[in-house]
Amino acid sequence: MRMMAAGLALLLVAASPAATVDDLSWLAGDWVSEADGRWTEESWGSPRGGVMLGHSRSGRGEVLREFEFIRIAAGDDGALAYIAMPQGGVPVAFRLVRHDAASATFENEAHDYPQRVAYARTGDTLTATISAIDGSKPRSWTYRRR
Repeated sequence: MRMMAAGLALLLVAASPAATVDDLSWLAGDWVSEADGRWTEESWGSPRGGVMLGHSRSGRGEVLREFEFIRIAAGDDGALAYIAMPQGGVPVAFRLVRHDAASATFENEAHDYPQRVAYARTGDTLTATISAIDGSKPRSWTYRRR
């Protein structure tokens, strides 16, 4: 019985359609986090043409400290990836490893840090967490919809 259940589970996974950018449409919007004079903003456009485009920026007061151009799109292998360009630099891709109706986790074991980028949404709250591949060294931002 166990073998049959395991085999059925494998068939269901194999038969599941690959994730599309439309599956992550819950991420679209303008998100902001502000505390103690520091601020972080992240904006995502709606999926279109198989891509979601975004950007983030953070600072203190009126001083910009960091920015990043980001996108979610299919990589060369067809799998969805989160592609980040910190400070407008060289793109770094993180492959989608799991998702559901309101969360997504992307990983790149070969990258120094972060190796994991995760998003989870509950209503008008979005939490973004970066970490090492084993979950250590986490850093999180909690955003509210603007």
